Amino acid sequence: MVNYENKGFRFLPRKLIIFTLTVFDRISLILVRLKLSPNFLSFLGLVSGILVGILFATRHPFWAVIFIAFSGILDILDGKVAANGNKKTVFGAIFDSSLDRYSEFAIYLGLAFYFKNWWVLLLLALAFLGSTMVSYTRARAESLGIDCRLGIMQRAERMVLLMFGTLVAIISGYFDAVMIGVIIFLAVISNFTAWQRIAYVYKIEKGKEAS
Repeated sequence: MVNYENKGFRFLPRKLIIFTLTVFDRISLILVRLKLSPNFLSFLGLVSGILVGILFATRHPFWAVIFIAFSGILDILDGKVAANGNKKTVFGAIFDSSLDRYSEFAIYLGLAFYFKNWWVLLLLALAFLGSTMVSYTRARAESLGIDCRLGIMQRAERMVLLMFGTLVAIISGYFDAVMIGVIIFLAVISNFTAWQRIAYVYKIEKGKEAS
């Protein structure tokens, strides 16, 4: 279980995160017994992300929500199956992280096809940049020996925001306006999270120098 103590504020409550991970940890044990490969689950997550993009592009937002949820479930399970099945590998780690980036790109690309307005495309580009930088800053910090899993808009939050934002957009009847609001929020807070991590590494380095 990941230790979430002292990792800073997140939009998703800490207790909810731990409860969710605990539930999926138990589910993963079933998948381990079925001998499912974590890399196969990662691949299914990519397929789900591509389907989300297609469903947004073809104006089927309800089904997009379903596959966002499915993609999020797979994103948790692949790591759990790898850990509980003693199948953690360096290749599996980079394979999973890389497919996550492709999956998010597919989702934003689908939204870009839906809107087709240049200024919304700019917002989507900034949102994808932010999501990529959140992952990059963590990976770069950890390559330097610093645990950097903090931040208010991590992948789980991004997927949950997209899912519930789309549901609110469907129910309210103001789909375009609500989704543009969601995209703006993603663009701003994802990039803010990346800089949170950069600032955290700076703080850690200064603390080491002081000691």
